[in-house]
Amino acid sequence: QVQVMESGGGSVQAGGNLTLSCTTTGLDFDYHAVGWFRQAPGKERELISCITWSGHGTYYADSVKGRFSISRDNGKKTHYLQMNSLKPEDTAKYYCVADRNWCYDTSQYWGQGTQVTVSS
Repeated sequence: QVQVMESGGGSVQAGGNLTLSCTTTGLDFDYHAVGWFRQAPGKERELISCITWSGHGTYYADSVKGRFSISRDNGKKTHYLQMNSLKPEDTAKYYCVADRNWCYDTSQYWGQGTQVTVSS
């Protein structure tokens, strides 16, 4: 049984930092791409970052480029999203995802979501 568990959300002031973690068990984590989507109220879910199974390939949405950093620790079956210089527009529910190929909106394995709230 595949389990995808996120942690690390919370409330911060603008300019603050947060780190999200996501542990995925029950699949061959080493050979899955993993990443993060987010969805703000009234908006569509968007891919903000993805990292290949090897860690050599990454993607960042323009809105977070230069502020967010994705990483993975295959030994711990965990990937991370370091979020720096947070802005109120980063407020959303963040979801981690795992997929054999890349991070798609239709990917099979999802976390339950963790709320990030940034106040001005």
